[in-house]
Amino acid sequence: MTFYIIGIGNKTPQLTSEQLEYIASTTVFSGGKRHYELVKDRLPQPHRWIFITSPMSEVFDAYEKEDKPIVIFASGNPLFYGFSNTLKNKYPGATITTTPYFSSIQLLANATNTNSNQLETISVHGRTWNALDIALIQQKELIGVLTDTEKNPATIAQRMLEYGYDNYEISIGEDIEGTQELFYELTLSEASEKTFYPLNCVLLKKKNHRSIDFGITDTDFTGLPARPKMITKMPIRLTTLHFLEVLKIKTLWDIGFCTGSISIEAKLKNAHLEVVAFEKRMECEAIMTQNQKRFGVPGIQAVMGDFFEQDLTKYPKPDAIFIGGHGGRLAALFQKIKPFLTPETRIVINAVQKDSIQEFKKGCASIGYAISEETIMTIDTHNPITILKAHKLG
Repeated sequence: MTFYIIGIGNKTPQLTSEQLEYIASTTVFSGGKRHYELVKDRLPQPHRWIFITSPMSEVFDAYEKEDKPIVIFASGNPLFYGFSNTLKNKYPGATITTTPYFSSIQLLANATNTNSNQLETISVHGRTWNALDIALIQQKELIGVLTDTEKNPATIAQRMLEYGYDNYEISIGEDIEGTQELFYELTLSEASEKTFYPLNCVLLKKKNHRSIDFGITDTDFTGLPARPKMITKMPIRLTTLHFLEVLKIKTLWDIGFCTGSISIEAKLKNAHLEVVAFEKRMECEAIMTQNQKRFGVPGIQAVMGDFFEQDLTKYPKPDAIFIGGHGGRLAALFQKIKPFLTPETRIVINAVQKDSIQEFKKGCASIGYAISEETIMTIDTHNPITILKAHKLG
């Protein structure tokens, strides 16, 4: 299969001689409805147009029936969150030639006279908030965002304000190069209350760096009512994160998250980390949310209810597990997690009682794990804490 992919803007394109040769080589073309309106007068007669629309399986079926090269018109740079990448994944053996146009983010940066040397572009178009959350936690200097109708400039601004990222300004380009083209440079508060033309993109420009301590002071967390000391203390917390190897892993399960201190600091250290946090005390859900917003940490998945009743097949297998609570059922907990462990999964617990230490070691042995690290720490006048880390034998 041979594809020639031509990137175009939001107006009738000025085609190069190379692109005109691609068009002359076939009578089969493809793209969206908007693309067809922009280029139909430049196509040979007769010609066939395959509209790119859902379901994509029907589009691919149509491609596979053709024995001629297919010229595809796509928006902007098709190699940038675009259709060229889709085709490469679908047809790795195909011949795919791409001639790009400016991406919408490039056009917005040019229109707003923005130095884009430090630009990092992400997409929430048809995707989760994950990429934006990562860029915000990392506090990138300049973030380009490809939007959609739900994750639009207003909802982006609202999410940023909700998690305390008011240290950014926002630029918006509407219908760039189209008849409704408009540009805005706004505060997040202004953008959060405004309705925008559906076709748009965004630049987020950092004004100043939001400072968060490397180890968050315990009293800065919202805690359980009447139990302010029920939190993993900061020196213990940082040592626990070291044992969990949070800079190296992709997925963390935090069992018994309570205030969320382990989950929150873990994601602050590794913004790419997927954190699934479990807790049976329903009041902790609001506490976790409040602490996430206080420290600017969106994207933690809180799972409420008895851990032993959860369907763990819903969640990605963990590279590390922190046991913050077990309700006196450590032996049962090990059997619950056993089917979801990988050969690399490490398990960490902070234990005060000798019985818990012994039960943890027995539980590890029952699933073929052994203790790889054991450290005792005492903070102020608190009881000594034993931090244990276990790996799979062999």
